[in-house]
Amino acid sequence: MSQTSHPATASHLPAEFDGLVAVPPWRPGWSARFTARPARALRKLGRTAGRAVRDRPSGPRTAIAEAASRSSVLSAPSTAPSLALSPAFSTGTSTRAKFPVRSGTSVRPAPPVPPAPPRRPEPLPRRSWPDGFRDRLTSPIPTFQELLAVAWHGTLRPDVGDADRIPVHRNGLPRPAGTEAVVTWVGHATYVVQIGGLTILTDPVWARKIVGVHRPRLTPPGVAWADLPRIDAVVISHNHYDHLDAWTVRRLPRSTPVLVPAGLRSWFTRRGFRDVTELDWWESTRVGDVRFDFVPAHHWSRRSIWDTCKTLWGGWVIASDDQTIYFAGDSAYGERFAQIGARYPDGIDLALMPVGAFEPRWFMQAAHVDPEQAVRACQDVGARRMATMHWGTFVLSGESLLAPVEEARVAWAQAGRDRADLWDLAVGESRALTP
Repeated sequence: MSQTSHPATASHLPAEFDGLVAVPPWRPGWSARFTARPARALRKLGRTAGRAVRDRPSGPRTAIAEAASRSSVLSAPSTAPSLALSPAFSTGTSTRAKFPVRSGTSVRPAPPVPPAPPRRPEPLPRRSWPDGFRDRLTSPIPTFQELLAVAWHGTLRPDVGDADRIPVHRNGLPRPAGTEAVVTWVGHATYVVQIGGLTILTDPVWARKIVGVHRPRLTPPGVAWADLPRIDAVVISHNHYDHLDAWTVRRLPRSTPVLVPAGLRSWFTRRGFRDVTELDWWESTRVGDVRFDFVPAHHWSRRSIWDTCKTLWGGWVIASDDQTIYFAGDSAYGERFAQIGARYPDGIDLALMPVGAFEPRWFMQAAHVDPEQAVRACQDVGARRMATMHWGTFVLSGESLLAPVEEARVAWAQAGRDRADLWDLAVGESRALTP
């Protein structure tokens, strides 16, 4: 939608007068009379002004007076006396003196009129979605009692003494050469994807803390916000707080194209975003020369106790003419990975796969893959390479901080995959995909 243009500010002055209001002439000698006899001088000034109104000349009017006669009455500010520009406007009940306009008199600018506030853009037509998406669930959602039990026993609070072993390489954001694509891991599920001439953010989170997580971020964002180029598109996998961060979203220009799951558009339009596209599973849209396909995942959505599964969840397949990248978001393991692979028989060049937040398994297996399942899912979707994510940033589960990437390396080797195709990136590290 195009931006609403601001209407022109309406002037309270007729156009012929160029914003100027006439003031009465000053006669020589009046200063001395005011000093000597102010009361008499004021009375005489009033009589002189009255005669000027009553005894107006019958000859031709000046050009300014003629313009005034065509422009009705000049509206003066509400705090100032009403002035007329010609004796022709002397009818009425006001007792204030009205002065004719004479060429060569001094003038003062009219008070400025404040501009009208900009109108909000008209909302786009909304699609019709069901009341919720519980029918898409493949596993029961954790109950409140299970959440309380996990928190009570402290299984989601591992020792963070080895956080300094999480590798961080903040070397800036490289630009792709030619037709190559470049991915840079910012942290958690946030990647900067440069593909097909676009710069894309996945589930952007630059916040130091997120709702529901006691500990602050373990590592800084791999790319400073100030180092980002213009963002051409943002993709959101679902509305959990570690994937949809309001503080980060507010830093984006409101004209940024945002691609979201079904039912999540209003969350962005309430914050002023004008280009929001919501999709169901297997639907597609394009930004520039890049195609975005929204694909299924084994997960769920919730931001409060009242909106469980009210919005959809999923992953994104981002394809240019030269490369195809799969961003999995969050997902448990299941048959939907194979369904995605069947849709892309030519294969996927790179899968951005979560490998963390998997302990305890009795609790996490309905929402997150473990490292071995992530490798298997990468094979199911037909991805040639896998880049790890969803670890080393926030403490969400009970495994040790380095277990996700260490176990992913073991599982990748056991699957007989080439070690060079496992991109276990450091925070802030970049890799390039060549056609």
